Amino acid sequence: MKNIKRILFVAIVAILTSCASASIFPISEVVPAAEITAKKVKQGKWNYQITLTALNLASPERLTPAKKMYVIWAVSPSGTIRNVGFFNNINAEKSIYKASFPYEPMEIFITAEDEEDLCKPNGVEVTRVKLQ
Repeated sequence: MKNIKRILFVAIVAILTSCASASIFPISEVVPAAEITAKKVKQGKWNYQITLTALNLASPERLTPAKKMYVIWAVSPSGTIRNVGFFNNINAEKSIYKASFPYEPMEIFITAEDEEDLCKPNGVEVTRVKLQ
Protein backbone atom coordinates (compact mmCIF):
# COMPACT_ATOMS: atom_id res chain seq x y z
CA MET A 1 0.00 0.00 0.00
CA LYS A 2 2.86 2.41 0.80
CA ASN A 3 4.44 1.78 -2.60
CA ILE A 4 1.16 2.52 -4.37
CA LYS A 5 0.82 5.82 -2.48
CA ARG A 6 4.38 6.78 -3.37
CA ILE A 7 3.90 5.96 -7.04
CA LEU A 8 0.62 7.88 -7.10
CA PHE A 9 2.25 10.89 -5.41
CA VAL A 10 5.14 10.93 -7.92
CA ALA A 11 2.69 10.65 -10.82
CA ILE A 12 0.57 13.56 -9.55
CA VAL A 13 3.64 15.76 -9.06
CA ALA A 14 4.88 14.91 -12.56
CA ILE A 15 1.51 15.76 -14.10
CA LEU A 16 1.24 19.08 -12.26
CA THR A 17 4.75 20.21 -13.13
CA SER A 18 4.36 19.21 -16.77
CA CYS A 19 1.54 21.79 -17.13
CA ALA A 20 3.88 24.64 -16.25
CA SER A 21 6.29 26.37 -18.56
CA ALA A 22 9.29 28.31 -17.35
CA SER A 23 11.03 31.23 -19.03
CA ILE A 24 14.39 32.69 -18.08
CA PHE A 25 14.86 36.45 -18.33
CA PRO A 26 18.02 37.50 -20.21
CA ILE A 27 20.91 38.98 -18.24
CA SER A 28 20.17 42.61 -17.50
CA GLU A 29 22.64 45.41 -18.12
CA VAL A 30 20.99 47.32 -15.25
CA VAL A 31 21.27 44.52 -12.65
CA PRO A 32 23.63 41.91 -14.17
CA ALA A 33 23.83 39.70 -11.06
CA ALA A 34 20.07 39.11 -11.03
CA GLU A 35 18.72 35.74 -12.13
CA ILE A 36 15.02 36.07 -12.88
CA THR A 37 12.64 33.33 -14.00
CA ALA A 38 8.94 33.31 -14.86
CA LYS A 39 6.74 30.26 -14.48
CA LYS A 40 3.33 30.19 -16.21
CA VAL A 41 0.68 27.69 -15.12
CA LYS A 42 -2.78 27.39 -16.68
CA GLN A 43 -5.54 27.35 -14.06
CA GLY A 44 -8.86 26.20 -15.41
CA LYS A 45 -10.17 27.31 -18.77
CA TRP A 46 -9.19 31.01 -18.81
CA ASN A 47 -6.89 31.83 -15.89
CA TYR A 48 -3.11 31.72 -15.69
CA GLN A 49 -0.84 31.98 -12.67
CA ILE A 50 2.52 33.66 -13.12
CA THR A 51 5.30 33.23 -10.57
CA LEU A 52 8.38 35.39 -10.90
CA THR A 53 11.46 34.47 -8.90
CA ALA A 54 14.39 36.87 -8.70
CA LEU A 55 17.69 35.84 -7.18
CA ASN A 56 20.34 38.44 -6.27
CA LEU A 57 18.23 41.39 -7.38
CA ALA A 58 19.93 44.56 -6.14
CA SER A 59 17.92 47.11 -4.22
CA PRO A 60 16.53 49.75 -6.62
CA GLU A 61 18.08 52.46 -4.45
CA ARG A 62 21.50 51.20 -5.59
CA LEU A 63 20.77 51.90 -9.27
CA THR A 64 22.02 55.00 -11.06
CA PRO A 65 19.80 56.99 -10.91
CA ALA A 66 18.31 55.52 -7.75
CA LYS A 67 14.72 54.28 -7.92
CA LYS A 68 12.22 53.16 -5.28
CA MET A 69 10.95 49.83 -6.65
CA TYR A 70 10.85 47.30 -9.45
CA VAL A 71 7.45 47.34 -11.18
CA ILE A 72 6.23 44.27 -13.07
CA TRP A 73 4.35 44.71 -16.34
CA ALA A 74 2.39 42.16 -18.41
CA VAL A 75 1.53 42.35 -22.09
CA SER A 76 -1.84 40.86 -23.02
CA PRO A 77 -2.57 39.05 -26.31
CA SER A 78 -4.09 42.30 -27.65
CA GLY A 79 -0.85 44.18 -26.90
CA THR A 80 -2.17 46.06 -23.86
CA ILE A 81 0.48 46.76 -21.23
CA ARG A 82 -0.67 46.46 -17.63
CA ASN A 83 1.01 47.23 -14.33
CA VAL A 84 0.53 43.97 -12.42
CA GLY A 85 2.56 44.59 -9.27
CA PHE A 86 6.05 45.08 -7.93
CA PHE A 87 8.88 43.28 -6.22
CA ASN A 88 9.08 44.04 -2.53
CA ASN A 89 12.86 43.92 -2.52
CA ILE A 90 15.68 45.31 -0.39
CA ASN A 91 18.88 43.58 -1.57
CA ALA A 92 17.09 40.28 -1.20
CA GLU A 93 18.74 37.01 -2.09
CA LYS A 94 15.34 35.83 -3.29
CA SER A 95 12.21 37.80 -4.20
CA ILE A 96 9.00 36.12 -5.33
CA TYR A 97 5.95 37.59 -7.04
CA LYS A 98 2.78 35.55 -7.74
CA ALA A 99 -0.36 36.67 -9.53
CA SER A 100 -3.32 35.23 -11.39
CA PHE A 101 -4.45 36.64 -14.73
CA PRO A 102 -7.82 36.32 -16.53
CA TYR A 103 -5.87 36.20 -19.81
CA GLU A 104 -2.67 34.56 -21.03
CA PRO A 105 0.20 37.03 -20.61
CA MET A 106 2.40 36.99 -23.69
CA GLU A 107 5.32 38.95 -22.27
CA ILE A 108 6.53 40.15 -18.87
CA PHE A 109 8.95 42.98 -18.27
CA ILE A 110 10.32 44.75 -15.22
CA THR A 111 11.15 48.44 -14.86
CA ALA A 112 12.78 50.43 -12.09
CA GLU A 113 10.37 53.17 -11.03
CA ASP A 114 9.77 55.82 -8.37
CA GLU A 115 6.05 54.99 -8.00
CA GLU A 116 4.12 51.72 -7.94
CA ASP A 117 0.72 52.81 -9.30
CA LEU A 118 1.74 53.88 -12.79
CA CYS A 119 -0.41 53.32 -15.87
CA LYS A 120 2.56 53.38 -18.26
CA PRO A 121 6.19 52.47 -17.69
CA ASN A 122 8.45 55.50 -17.59
CA GLY A 123 11.50 54.22 -15.71
CA VAL A 124 14.47 52.18 -16.83
CA GLU A 125 13.59 48.78 -18.28
CA VAL A 126 15.50 46.14 -16.34
CA THR A 127 14.66 43.02 -18.36
CA ARG A 128 11.95 41.46 -20.55
CA VAL A 129 10.91 37.96 -21.58
CA LYS A 130 8.34 36.45 -23.93
CA LEU A 131 6.46 33.70 -22.09
CA GLN A 132 6.34 30.22 -23.55
